[in-house]
Amino acid sequence: MEKIKIILYGASGHSRVVSSLIDLNAYELVGYYDDNQNLKSFNGIQVLTEYNPNINKECSIVISIGDNQIRKKLSQKISHPFLTLTSQYSIISKDVSIGKGTVVVHGAIIQANTQIGNHAIVNTKSSIDHDCVINDFVHVAPNATLCGGVSIGEGTLVGASATILPGIRIGKWCVIGAGSVVVKDIPDNTTVLGNPAKKINNEK
Repeated sequence: MEKIKIILYGASGHSRVVSSLIDLNAYELVGYYDDNQNLKSFNGIQVLTEYNPNINKECSIVISIGDNQIRKKLSQKISHPFLTLTSQYSIISKDVSIGKGTVVVHGAIIQANTQIGNHAIVNTKSSIDHDCVINDFVHVAPNATLCGGVSIGEGTLVGASATILPGIRIGKWCVIGAGSVVVKDIPDNTTVLGNPAKKINNEK
């Protein structure tokens, strides 16, 4: 069986995690892209500093960058096909749908009838219960808990160890602070923190 060739876009801490998901029996990591002009190699593998759609055209790409806005910008300029990566040490119900370019990290649990969008991150030991909707470019940070029926809008960061109670709707491009407990709906472009979570910025 021929291996699928992969390039990771991003050569920093998060890309170390993403590279650890690659099953070397099925995939071959060919190289990295990174905008840091001084970076020539990473983990002993070549780094290219300027994206070229004509190089390694046979490869698939995963954007291995934690920043949600940067992932969105890069996804709009990259023409290589995107690959979805899930850890063999995660638990994902059979009827879960996961979009292109999304990464599901070790120990994550995703329960029945949940939908995960494109280029999302479901990070270490996070838990997403049944019937949730996680939109594009969302980052669910380590140990975060989303109860059943939660909806998370595009680009939102759910901080480490945050808890979202059942049926809550969180808007686009929000920040849910680490350790927060969200007990009511959150509008777009809002940062909340605490237990219960309260707004700490002005809406844009």
